[in-house]
This record gives sequence, C-alpha cells and structure tokens, in this order.
Amino acid sequence: MIYYVDAHAKRSGNGEKAYPFKWIQEAANVAQPGDTVLVAPGIYREYVDPKHAGTENARIEYRSTEKGAAVITGAEIIRDWQKVEGNTYSVRIKNGIFGTYNPYTTRVEGDWYIAHYIAHTGEVYLNGKSLYEVTIIDKVLNPEPYVKSWDPEFSVYTWYTEQDEAANETIIYANFQGADPNKETVEINVRRNCFYPSREGVGFITLSGFTVCKAATQWAPPTAYQEGMIGPHWSKGWIIEDCEVSDSKCSGISLGKYLQPENDNRWLFHKLKHGTQTERDCIIQAQREGWTKENIGSHIIRRCNIHDCGQTGIVGHLGGVFSIIEDNHIHHINNKQNLAGAEIGGIKMHAAIDVIYRRNHIHHCTRGLWLDWQAQGTRVTQNLFHDNTLPDDRNANPGCADGLGEDIFIEVSHGPTLVDNNILLSDHALKLPTQGVALVHNLIAGSFTAVGLGVDNGSGKIPCPRYTPYHMPHRTEIAGFMTILHGDMRFYNNIFIQRDIRPGMMSIFESMKESPWSDGNPYVGTFKYEGYPDWDAYLAMFEGYCGMGAMGDRDKYYYKLPVWAAGNVYFGGAKPMSSEKDAKVDADLAVKIELSEQDGHTYLKTNLGECVTAGVQGIISTETLGEAFEPEEKFENPDGSPIVFDEDYFGQHRDVCPLAGPFAVLSGEIEVY
Repeated sequence: MIYYVDAHAKRSGNGEKAYPFKWIQEAANVAQPGDTVLVAPGIYREYVDPKHAGTENARIEYRSTEKGAAVITGAEIIRDWQKVEGNTYSVRIKNGIFGTYNPYTTRVEGDWYIAHYIAHTGEVYLNGKSLYEVTIIDKVLNPEPYVKSWDPEFSVYTWYTEQDEAANETIIYANFQGADPNKETVEINVRRNCFYPSREGVGFITLSGFTVCKAATQWAPPTAYQEGMIGPHWSKGWIIEDCEVSDSKCSGISLGKYLQPENDNRWLFHKLKHGTQTERDCIIQAQREGWTKENIGSHIIRRCNIHDCGQTGIVGHLGGVFSIIEDNHIHHINNKQNLAGAEIGGIKMHAAIDVIYRRNHIHHCTRGLWLDWQAQGTRVTQNLFHDNTLPDDRNANPGCADGLGEDIFIEVSHGPTLVDNNILLSDHALKLPTQGVALVHNLIAGSFTAVGLGVDNGSGKIPCPRYTPYHMPHRTEIAGFMTILHGDMRFYNNIFIQRDIRPGMMSIFESMKESPWSDGNPYVGTFKYEGYPDWDAYLAMFEGYCGMGAMGDRDKYYYKLPVWAAGNVYFGGAKPMSSEKDAKVDADLAVKIELSEQDGHTYLKTNLGECVTAGVQGIISTETLGEAFEPEEKFENPDGSPIVFDEDYFGQHRDVCPLAGPFAVLSGEIEVY
C-alpha cells in the first residue's frame, strides 16, 4: 500500500493521494511491511518514530518524492526577540514546547567527553548556521573569536541560556552581529531525534531522499545508549540513502548500541571501574542479550551528504556490524571544536565487524574515519580522504593532540583490517596504535603516527594494558581477549609521498616526542616499523621451544609481531624500513600532487604518471596477505571468499604487472570524486 504525506495539505486526510496525511508520523503509525510512504516537498517539524518494522522481503519505505525537498527537522523558528544592547537580543520560551526533554537544561555529557567543555544539547541557528554557545552572558555581550574553531570569524556569533524557574521559561541570549533576528530565520533545537524508533527491533526500514537536520542529540560513547538524528536503534537491515544529514548537536546517523540501564556511562557516574572495563562489560552483556549476525546490523548508508555535526557524521558500537557505508560525502564534522573527547570523527565506529567503507569522500573533519576496537574483517576501499587535520598553523600549538587529526585512526584492534585503493592526503594519513592491518595499493601523502604507542590505559606507574576482544570469523561471538603487541602489518604496492611539512606540525611533533599516546610524527613512510621482525625471524624465535622453559623464555610471546612490506614506491624523502628489500626510492624527484574542485567534481593533478612504473610484486591477493595473528582470520570478503586486488580505485582492471598505488592507469589529471 502507498501512503501519501504533504505538509501543505489544508488538513490531514487518510493517507490517500487525494487526501494525504499532513504529518509523516501519521503514516509511520499505520505503515506495515511492504508499504511505501511518499512524502511531498515541505518542512516537517516533527519527530518521526516508526512504529512497525518491515521484513527482509517486505521493507517499509519512506521516500521523499523530490530528493532533498522533504525536510525533517528537530528545530522550531523563534520570533519575538527583544534587543538587550548592541547586537545582543533575548527571547523567552515557555518550557512546555520541550515536553520531557529540555535541550537547554540538558548538558552534553558521557564517557570520554571532556567535561570542561560545558555545552547543552540545544543550539541556535541564524539562517541555517549554528551559533557558538558560551558559559557566561558577558561572552554574548562582548564576544571574542574562538581560536580553536575552524571558522573563527563566525565564532563571535554567540548564545547563552538560563532558566526562569518561577515562570517555567527558557531564556536565550544571542549576539547576531548586526542581523535582525526578527527579520532573518532564527531556529533553535527542540527535539532530540528526527527519524528514530523509540523502541528496539524496528528493522528493515528504508529512508530515502530526505533532508534531516537540527536535533538535540546527546554524546554517544561506546559505553552508553548511542543515539543520532537518524538511526535503526538496535535492529537489522536499514537502508539510509540519498539523504542530506546536517547540524546534529552530536551525531548525525547512529548505528549504535542499545540502552543497558545498569551499564550506561558507568565510568562517568559510578567512577570505580575504568571505561575500558565497562566497555568490555557492555560487549559481553550484549552477547548474552542477542547481539548476533541474525539479529543486529547489516545496514546500508549510501549516497548521503553528511556535514556540520558536532561529534560525528556516523557513530556506532556493536549495532553497525556487517554494514556497508558507501558513496557518501562526509565533511566539516566537529569544526566548531566546542565539543571535545575521544569519540569524534567523520565516522567513529567500534566493533566494525565485516563493515565495508567504500567510495566515500571524507574531508575537513577533525578526524576522518576512526575504527576503535574490533575492526575485524573491516575493509576501507576506494575512498578519498583529505584535509582531516588542523586547518592552519594558527591552532597548531604544542599539546593540542586532541585536534591533530588524521585520515584513518585504527585503535587497539587485532584485525584483520584491510585498507586498499584509497587516496590519503592529510598531513597525517594513519594513526596506528593497533595490529593486524594490511595496506594495499594506496596513495599515501601523510605520515603514520602512534606506531608502537597508545595501547595502555594511561596509568602513571602501574601496568595497564588494554585487553580488547577478537571474534569468531565473520561472527559476533567472542573468541578471546588480548592486549596489543604491535606489528602484524602488511604494506604492498603503495605509493608514499613526503610533502613539505607545515611548521605547526613540526611544533606539535617536537612537543609530543615523549607522549605515550602519539608521537605526532610528520615524516612519511614505513620506517616507523624499523626493527620489527620479518616472518622468518619471528618463527626462528620458536624453533625447538616446547613452551615449558624458563620464565625468561616466555617473553617471546609478548614481542612485537612481524611486518611485511614489498612493492612500495617512495618519493620526496618518504622512507622505507630497511628490511624492505625491493623498495623503490626517489628522494629527489619533485612529485606534484594537488586537489582541485570544479563544477562539483574533485580532480587530482599529479605528475606520478611520469614516475611510477610497474612493481615487482604483481597482483596481491588474500593468499599474499595471509591471516591476522590473533583472530587467525584471513584478509578476505565477509562471506569468506578470497580477494584478488586486480581492480583499482575506479574498479578498472589491473594489468598482471600493476602500477603501485590506487590507479591502474596514471594521467596528469584524474577525476577522483
């Protein structure tokens, strides 16, 4: 059955084409498996709570009849602003509009949130752009640029909130810098979510072609109930496609964890167990309570434009397993820098088991893609990453590691994690406090950081390794726990390019040399794995060993794991590790590589075609890469079939003797997105 919705209907009908519903929620109340909800252009200021699940063979589909023209928003227009002085205005809002959730009394909080950044889940928007919350009214009356922002000029548009409890009113003060809020469009966050089931298990939903924006979402760490403006809320088989998703206070789309009432932000509220222990508890509890391939995950997010969210564009823990995230444009995430903590990025996912990230364009985010814990069977392929780092040296002061950024951050995972056929152009390409990763046919013009670091809990004097789980291959069932030994890395047929290093990056590097978390290394190449054993040397340690020798002999079980490298090409001073015997190194060649935008397309200009010749490794495959050490799982497809890397960044077939890097054919200008 087809139901019709039209915000411009004079009054709500019965959902027939001639008598459409006026609100999407009216259709969501009655839609059953196999039904389609067609939504006409208009602004829908409502929270849509899908009541019924579809099935694998009979989905419930919600479709905008015109791409992007049906807007679901968590915001309301606010008028009747009164001038206070200068450019500052105030407004009083009766609290009844907020129901049981007032974003202007609800603070952003949760595990791994840096609490000295005080913020509410509410927000104020001037003509669609969010203002900057401040903690005292004087910073509204006399604002100063916020130097950490990526847009400091706009950061003087500030707001502050307080409560009049006697009148049961929220008061908002805002500095509009000369704009008249009664003539412009001024909105505030009112609703917590936009399209999100209130209960678990509402699966097999399609959301297609909507604009979804402006919601008062809460911080979403892995040890808490993870919400977003949009999300499947612990179910299976959602498709979110062709949507524009923006201006969530915290996260745009959540593929995240369900509510565990006795273990929700327990580190923050109960203090006695460290967050990594409560995270392990969360995972085990989820395993007991039905976290399986049959029940959870297998979602698709595709062709979405996701931008200007405060914490993440896409977030998830446990609930995103076996999903595909493809062909999305994810950009300008956490650029205000008014939220801070360990859960920020264009995409931030824990337990991305058998998740495929392909053909995405991720740029101008504090971090690009952050894969934290259990990136097992995860594949990152054919993506374009750039400008996922500090925008200029203005913010590059020593000690600002939280905002340093990189294209891909893989943390305390045992793998196998496969990164192939990507373009990585940020100052820092990969942060690698992890093991079990294979990099194949990438173009890497940024450095590796945190190699051999960042896997403990940060205790000052007592050993505090982070033990993280690994799983049965292509399943969620836990096979074991282990700390990170480092190594177990593979580098095949990549191009490494050392570009000029910004002075700010050098100052950070100098300040972080003794940090246990990351070294801020600005230099490009595999040389960071110097001294790691190759496979033969690693095996030799165990020859003739029966396992019952003296205690000292057992140290070998905690040595660094082996590293493989072959067929890589290094330009401009990028350096290989000395054990890579066939590395092609040209330190003197001036390699040109730059991105340009034209008519909505992104082009890569380079002279690599004059420099790169066919490598000696030939076609790389699953058999070349072997298996990740701890889970004993091959670098293979989610269905267990082998991968042959005979297709390039565009899906074009490679020659038997392929070029290094992501392209089968190199030319001077390549349209990359």
